[in-house]
Amino acid sequence: MGGRATYQFLNLVNSPRQAALGGKTVTNYDYDPTQGLFNPASINPEMDNQLSLNYVNYLGDVNYGTAAYAYLWDRRTQVLHVGATYVNYGTFDGYDELGNATSSFSGGEVALSVGHARNVAFTNFHIGGNLKLISSKLEQYTSFGAALDIGVMYVYEDWDLQITGVARNLGTQITPYENTYEKLPFEVILGISQTLENVPVRWHFTLENMQRWKVAFANPNRDETDLEGNTTEENINFFDHALRHMIFGIELFPESGFNLRLGYNVRRGEELRILEQRAFAGLSGGFSIKLNKVRLSYSYSQYSLAGSSSFFGLNLNLQ
Repeated sequence: MGGRATYQFLNLVNSPRQAALGGKTVTNYDYDPTQGLFNPASINPEMDNQLSLNYVNYLGDVNYGTAAYAYLWDRRTQVLHVGATYVNYGTFDGYDELGNATSSFSGGEVALSVGHARNVAFTNFHIGGNLKLISSKLEQYTSFGAALDIGVMYVYEDWDLQITGVARNLGTQITPYENTYEKLPFEVILGISQTLENVPVRWHFTLENMQRWKVAFANPNRDETDLEGNTTEENINFFDHALRHMIFGIELFPESGFNLRLGYNVRRGEELRILEQRAFAGLSGGFSIKLNKVRLSYSYSQYSLAGSSSFFGLNLNLQ
């Protein structure tokens, strides 16, 4: 949640596939190594020698990207996973307290991760963990931190069903920006997905920010004033809070060389929508195409009439 913790970039969407499915999807258990950045329990042998590179031109002049690679050490040790997430906030003009121009400055953050997952013997459960080292520089201020992700996933192959839970960003600042130690953006995500029988569609249902129930808030711009000057605030009820944890996504032709992806993020759609004007906030979509050992992916996410982003991805099979 914005404003409650530092290193917020750790919860940015990490691939075009995840972005197209509404963001924060954690239920893919297949070749895609970027899924291991968000859910270490999804790290599996099918990711062996897969390299993924992703880039997004975010809002304003902000750019960020991710990289992930997995290697099957052996059937006993199973898969080792490494990844990186970086964000570049661009260049800013500096001014002193009197408004006089000073030198320009920049800002950027990076997280490096090492992950591993194992199957719980004689069960359909998989457990995994990521250890992340974090570096942040904002103007003259620097900070270092460490965090841990822990995931549990249930994979039932007969039904092509995956159920998972992830606790992300359990950690601390090792070195604060100044004297105050800030919290990390801890988040609990739950998810379920399944491919429909005899239909080339895989659906995804995700519950984000489950560590905090009340994620909705009353927007003062939606207050209503009657003819007598009485103001009525936007009413936020139980169902508003429940819905704003939800993310919906579908993949068409998930097993083929070409697939389409669609998603809707309820919280994003509600918080960024404009009253009495269609803005398609919260909607996202994309596709991927596989050419021999290369898979190209693209997604487009609509945040509001004032902002959207395009995500580009490249997955290389190095075997």
